[in-house]
Amino acid sequence: MGDGVVGEGAGEQRSLLDLTVRELLDAVAAKTSAPGGGAVAALAAALAAGLTGMAARYGVPGVPVPDGPSAESIRAGRLSPEALGSIAEQADSLRERAAALVDADVDAYAAYLAAVRRPRDDPRRRGAVETATEGAAAVPAEIAEVGAAVSELALTLRHRSNPNLHGDVVAAVLLAAASTTAASTLVRENLGHRPRDPRLARAGDLSREAVRRMYSATGERQPGRAT
Repeated sequence: MGDGVVGEGAGEQRSLLDLTVRELLDAVAAKTSAPGGGAVAALAAALAAGLTGMAARYGVPGVPVPDGPSAESIRAGRLSPEALGSIAEQADSLRERAAALVDADVDAYAAYLAAVRRPRDDPRRRGAVETATEGAAAVPAEIAEVGAAVSELALTLRHRSNPNLHGDVVAAVLLAAASTTAASTLVRENLGHRPRDPRLARAGDLSREAVRRMYSATGERQPGRAT
C-alpha cells in the first residue's frame, strides 16, 4: 500500500486500528510480511470482546423472554444487572488489551526481521536476534491469554442473557477460541527451538480449553470426549 501502512519497505506506519475495514482487509491480503496471523488473531479477540460487551449490555433482566417450555428456566438463569455490568466492563478491558496487541504484533515482527537481516559478521546480531525472537513469541502468547479470557467470559452469557443475543454470544466464543488457538500455534512456531519453555505447555493448555469452550457454546459433543 502506497502510504506505508505496514509491511516490508513501508515508510511511516499507520496503526492498523486507524484503517478503514476495506484498507485493513487489503493490508492483510497484500504480499507483505505483516500484518499476519498474530495481528489477525488479536483483532479477532478484540471483536469477540466487543460482541461479549454488547451481549452483556442487552442482557439486562426485564427484557421480554419468548413464551415456551423453557421460558421460566431462562428467566431463572439470567444474570443480575450487577453481574452483567461487570461482564461488560471486563469485556471492554479485554477489547482494549487485544486492540493494542494488533499493532504490537506487527512491531514485534518488524523488529525480528530487522534483527535477522543484520550482517552475519555483526557482533551484536546474535543478541539482537535473541531479543527479537523473545518479543515475537511474547506477543502471541499474550494474545492467546486474552483470547482465552474472552472465550471464558463470553461463555458465561450463554443461556444467561437476552435470548435474542444467543447467536452473538456463540459467535463471540467461537471468535475468541479461534484467536486463542491461532495465537497458541504461533507461540509453538516461535518457540519450537526451546522445548522446555513453559510457554509451550501453557499455549497447549489454552488451545485445548478454547476448543472445549467452543463445543460447549455450540452444544455439540467434542470428538473424543465422553458425553
